[in-house]
Amino acid sequence: MKTLCRCCLLLTLPLLALIACYLLYILFCQHFCAQLCWLSCQYPEEQDGHFSTVPGSPIFQGYSRVPDGKPLGRALCHQCAVVSSSGQMLGSHMGKEIDQRECVLRMNQAPTQGYEEDVGTRSTIRVVSHTSIPLLLRNQSYFFKESRNTVYIVWGPMKLMNREVVGMTYRTLLKVKEMYPGLKLYTLTERMMARCDEIFQNETGKNRMKSGSFLSTGWFTMILAMELCEQIFVYGMVSDSYCREKDRPPVPYHYFEKGILDECRMYLAHERAPRGGHRFITEKAVFSRWAKRRHIIFNHPSWAEEGS
Repeated sequence: MKTLCRCCLLLTLPLLALIACYLLYILFCQHFCAQLCWLSCQYPEEQDGHFSTVPGSPIFQGYSRVPDGKPLGRALCHQCAVVSSSGQMLGSHMGKEIDQRECVLRMNQAPTQGYEEDVGTRSTIRVVSHTSIPLLLRNQSYFFKESRNTVYIVWGPMKLMNREVVGMTYRTLLKVKEMYPGLKLYTLTERMMARCDEIFQNETGKNRMKSGSFLSTGWFTMILAMELCEQIFVYGMVSDSYCREKDRPPVPYHYFEKGILDECRMYLAHERAPRGGHRFITEKAVFSRWAKRRHIIFNHPSWAEEGS
């Protein structure tokens, strides 16, 4: 009997050790997904090179430098401010707090000049839609000459961003780089664009192309922030339930385009569009779920107050 018990013990101990190792692995991944492996932990099939680390700064393989194609390499950020272009930023007085974050992510042509008190002055990274490149070119000295420390990351469909046959938007980026050789200019790789589509489908159950929608710049920015930042503080982004409120005041779609478009009208129009619309509200519902798994705080308006 004693011999049998010893045999059982000898068989059980390796199994318990294996279970313990597995639990430690899960805890490790949950803790470090914040900055090193968010996409690979959430989507393990992508572990073969989307994001890898080398001695020194991490390498972000999904972002390719213009024109040499080298991947984005930079230090991770402990705290990031993701600044929405929404009119919610007007009167927020969040500028000082935003500038105190280690890294500041902005979108498209949203300026800081003239809005410093509300949106801050610093821009670490600016994520830009292919449709916004002409808008940035209207104010080249501000965006490309004065903002030398800003990293520009441009997304767009492959027919416009193709490097082999030189798509229309990519051709423009090459000219911009020639004019401003010191500009830190990157594009999303074809693989990364497909990955962002896949994340949308995994989160919503809807195929982006079949549903007739386009991902927003906010979607690409949040995915970048999930890779780059340990803690994410989002400013000026409303929740997916905000536009259902009856007594909400009208708010400009962009803080720098007052009185042109109402934010909620724009969101609802896009959400209901059969083809060619952004699914702003659907995306925000996804962000809300991400915030339950990651350190993501929404400010002005606070999503915590809406949920209470």
